[in-house]
Amino acid sequence: MTVAVRVPEGLHAALPVEQRGRGLRRDSVRLLLSRGTQVSHHAFRELPDLLRAGDLLVVNTSPTLAAAVDGRLPHARVDEDAVHARVDEQKGHARVVVHFSTLGEDGRWAVEMRDPEGGGTTRARAGGPAGEVVELPGGVRLVCEEPLSADSGRLWWARVSADVPRLLRRHGRPIRYSYTERDQPLSAYQTVFALPSADGTGSAEMPSAARPFTARLVACLVSRGVQFAPVRLHTGVASPEVHEPPYPERFEVPEASARLINAARAGGGRVLAVGTTAVRAVESAVGPDGVVRAAAGRTDLVVTPERGVRVVDGLLTGLHEPEASHLLMLEAVAGRAAVERGYAEAVRHLYLWHEFGDVHLLLPDEFAHREHCSRN
Repeated sequence: MTVAVRVPEGLHAALPVEQRGRGLRRDSVRLLLSRGTQVSHHAFRELPDLLRAGDLLVVNTSPTLAAAVDGRLPHARVDEDAVHARVDEQKGHARVVVHFSTLGEDGRWAVEMRDPEGGGTTRARAGGPAGEVVELPGGVRLVCEEPLSADSGRLWWARVSADVPRLLRRHGRPIRYSYTERDQPLSAYQTVFALPSADGTGSAEMPSAARPFTARLVACLVSRGVQFAPVRLHTGVASPEVHEPPYPERFEVPEASARLINAARAGGGRVLAVGTTAVRAVESAVGPDGVVRAAAGRTDLVVTPERGVRVVDGLLTGLHEPEASHLLMLEAVAGRAAVERGYAEAVRHLYLWHEFGDVHLLLPDEFAHREHCSRN
């Protein structure tokens, strides 16, 4: 799905909201509410007034990694594009930035290599070829082995000669793109729900729909009777230049969360996912009978309008590029008309895009939701 809107350059959030003015906090972003055919505008801190007792928010506890590491290509070919490859003329090495995406079952990592730009940002470059060696800090070597899929050469499986989580802790920085103004500390990319993983892995890019939540707001929601069900999905890199469907990612839906979700549905409550990653995790754990069960592993599920959603009633999400594959999931949850209407309103009212931007809450039409509950 694509939406027929153009996002003006000035609507790309360049800084976290708390850095844009005195007295602003994470929950100072704006919230666009789409409910059926209705659209309304709110501050995010009004969320407790938009939900009700019995609602259940499914949140992703994956921590964000400092997943970008500087590297060098010791055998780089120097050609007419050498200036763009940022070749070190004294040593003959081309500089690259490696984005570590996903840990594979065989110990390899899916990586994306990008060319550095001025100001600390990067731009897309082709991955590989097989056998290409990248020198990383501390004497670590990365060897590209094969593309992640035959359809795209952007992501490659690579062998790394050291423990990657330790490498990232010592030499990594958060992934950022050219629409942001400057580097930020890793803390700016962690949500209030993030929990360390036992193996040190996490998400290459922040599960950003949850960024506006604060401990105070969570406490307020709980006091209103809204519950939280933690799940985990380690999201990989999503290049802003190539809008590809998601590839397999590691996820976990704990037994306690599965019970909470099933109980909310049985009691007529709404199951609302915080972010597309939470949707993917929960929808990967539901059986043909509509019951959510504890599950863990890798999911290759792609939620589309044709597949639909079986558990999730609504979605809180950031604003995605008009060509992004995430919009298919939004359409599956709320319908195409609601997504198009919401995005047109977001542009008209100057909402901000991307991980530091504003958020979009898609709630079910109340009559349709009551009909759904009565059938189940």
